[in-house]
Amino acid sequence: MGISPKRLALCIALGIALGLIPALGTTTLLCTLAAFLFRLNLAAIQIANFAVYPLQITLLLPYMQAGAWLFGGRRIHLSLEQIQGMLDSSLWGTVAELGIATMQAVAVWILTAPLVAGAVFLVLTPVLRKMEIERKIPAV
Repeated sequence: MGISPKRLALCIALGIALGLIPALGTTTLLCTLAAFLFRLNLAAIQIANFAVYPLQITLLLPYMQAGAWLFGGRRIHLSLEQIQGMLDSSLWGTVAELGIATMQAVAVWILTAPLVAGAVFLVLTPVLRKMEIERKIPAV
């Protein structure tokens, strides 16, 4: 649809990288902002974002653990029973603790997201260029 392979690869790479942020409920807005700031295809970046949602959930705890390790914080184990126990003992304490853990996880994501985006971009660009060339060559 008139988008170059390089721009499409950038949309997908940013959609994936932004879609992995360990702050639930923020990815759609972040991808929309990125699409408008960099004049990217909004649909393509959002499709990539939504495609990695299961991976975002899967990486939430590892990002939090890495954040706790990086900042010397307490490791949080997010079992349902532990969260319920935390909430029963102190609602605001739980909110504060999970907020700190999320901020630490986001800090780790900030360190890893450029690597993810760069790797996806570098792998996808030649693949999408090849697909474009093959699409333009008429079949015999």
